[in-house]
Amino acid sequence: MKIALIGGTGFVGSAVLKELLDRGHEVVALARTPGKYASQPKLSVVQADVLDARQVSSAVAGTDAVVDAYNPGWSNPDIYNEFLAGTQAILDGIKTAGVKRVLVVGGAGSLYVAPGLQLIDTPEFPAAYKQGALGARKALNDLRDEQTLEWSFLSPPVFLAPGERSGKYRFGKDDLLFDGDKPAGISVADLAVAIVDEIEEGRHIRQRFTVAS
Repeated sequence: MKIALIGGTGFVGSAVLKELLDRGHEVVALARTPGKYASQPKLSVVQADVLDARQVSSAVAGTDAVVDAYNPGWSNPDIYNEFLAGTQAILDGIKTAGVKRVLVVGGAGSLYVAPGLQLIDTPEFPAAYKQGALGARKALNDLRDEQTLEWSFLSPPVFLAPGERSGKYRFGKDDLLFDGDKPAGISVADLAVAIVDEIEEGRHIRQRFTVAS
C-alpha cells in the first residue's frame, strides 16, 4: 500500500514509519522540515504544514490511507487549540484529496475507568498532559460525527514506553485496559504493529479502539 504518515519523527510516528517500511509499504511522510528524515528505500518526504488543509491535500493525494500521529508537543502552551486545528486541517485535506481511510492516534485520557468516568476526569490525571488530552477527547467526539471518511481512532494504554517488538497485543474499545489491578501498557513498537495491522485489516472502521500487551 501507499501510506501517508503525519508525525513520523515523533515517538509513536517513528515506530510506525519503521513498521510500515519493514512490511514493504510505500510511505509518504509529511514534514515541515523534510531534512529531519533520513533517506530510506520506499520513503518519500513531502514538505507540508499540517495546519494548512491545502498542503495536506496535495501531499496525501494518491495514497491509499493516512496515519495521523500529529502532536504539536506536550510542552506547547497552546497544545489544545493546535491539536484541534491541526487535526481538522488534516481531515479536511484528506477529504479534499479523495482519500477515504485514516487512522488517528489519540490519547488514553478519554478511555473510561468506570461507568460515566473517563481517565482525564479523575483527580490523579497529570496536569502536564491535561490540555493535550482534552484536545484529543474533543477531536474524538467531533470525529464520531464524520460520515465521509473511513476513520479509526486509536487510544494507547496508560503506559507507553520503548521496548521490544513482540507482535502481540490485545484489543479494547472505550474502556481502559488493565493488567491485574493496574493500568496496562505496551511497547511503542507493538503499538506500531497494532496501527499498521488496523490499516491493513480495517477491523475498527468508524470506531475508537485501544490496545495493550
